Amino acid sequence: MQALLQSVLSAEVKVEERLVSRIDQGLLVYLGIEKADSHQEAARLAERTLRYRMFVDEAGKMGLDVQQIQGEILVVSQFTLAANTQKGHRPSFSEVAPVELASELYHYYLDELDRSSVPIKSGEFRSNMQISSINNGPITFLLRI
Repeated sequence: MQALLQSVLSAEVKVEERLVSRIDQGLLVYLGIEKADSHQEAARLAERTLRYRMFVDEAGKMGLDVQQIQGEILVVSQFTLAANTQKGHRPSFSEVAPVELASELYHYYLDELDRSSVPIKSGEFRSNMQISSINNGPITFLLRI
């Protein structure tokens, strides 16, 4: 399981021109789920997402997490993150979680994030989404569990 975290000034998700979710300052998270992933990994990744220090503090260092800046989180399911790109010129999706497992773990990850005081928004699972964001920094990290 992996999460691509982007520090954003704002982000939004649309499906067929309809606004689904929007956040102001915080994290845009692209979540990739593999078939070997579990609830335990989803819970650990959610905890790391909430506590990952990637926002600049008064000393000019990345010392603050999304909770400390009173930010928001927008989570988008991104099955292509789980693709194997090691060989050739075409990705392999053999390790991507089946739809049922991916949906279950995606929603479990959202539920784990929702236990915090951070406002949590999401895209639409299995939809063709249009995502717009204003990346801040740019600051982007890939967390893997």
